[in-house]
Amino acid sequence: MKKFLVACVLGLFFLCVSQTAFAHFGMVIPSDSMVMQGENRDVGVTLSFSHPFEMIGMELVKPEIFGVIANGKKQDLLGKLKKTRVMDHTAWTTDYKIKRPGVYAFYMEPKPYWEPAEDCFIVHYTKTIVTAFGDDEGWDEEIGLKTEIVPLSKPFGLYAGNVFQGIVKMDGKPIPFAEVEVEYYNEDKKAEAPTDYMTTQTIKADKNGVFTYAVPKAGWWGFAALNTSDKKMKIKGEEKDVELGAVIWVKFHDWKEK
Repeated sequence: MKKFLVACVLGLFFLCVSQTAFAHFGMVIPSDSMVMQGENRDVGVTLSFSHPFEMIGMELVKPEIFGVIANGKKQDLLGKLKKTRVMDHTAWTTDYKIKRPGVYAFYMEPKPYWEPAEDCFIVHYTKTIVTAFGDDEGWDEEIGLKTEIVPLSKPFGLYAGNVFQGIVKMDGKPIPFAEVEVEYYNEDKKAEAPTDYMTTQTIKADKNGVFTYAVPKAGWWGFAALNTSDKKMKIKGEEKDVELGAVIWVKFHDWKEK
């Protein structure tokens, strides 16, 4: 009986460890990444916070900032958000009508999220790019977020197997050797990692802040470059570290033949 109880306690311990080891991702997922002539111009955009491969959600309070930049103009969309549920947790959504050709960059700055398991706050500056009606100019422009992944590969119109590259920046400057976590949005729950080591892929940028990753499967993929802020935040009177994440979500497609 004693051995059984010990085994149960150890099992719960390792389960908790594995759960807390999951990578966090801010998520900004549009219903379509490429709006073509004759298609529905209404793009649904959903904001959430989760472990996307394991499909384990977390609460996302209404963000600090949510907007879109297109054709050189920024538009505040925070007031248009409506509460919804993603992975059984609070998330936010809105419909955005594409009115003219262009590249539309949707972005979110969430309120700091306290993560007891990591003893730190988490702020993921998250974005995704939608292109419309054949215009593909400006996909590599910076939004101007505190920390940001600036794509070197066009972040739409990509096939599974393509290489995706980006530059990790903080305050507009490249971050040498930044660590980047990569995860697949396992929306249909059909993907299964052979081991926990393969749930989150981890790569490092080079000395110029450039990272490279070849995506093995079609679908939405998140790239999160993580760094620690030089400023701390307090909780219950104690100062804690703040993890700043630069996140970009990119859609990859299957190669199809007639």
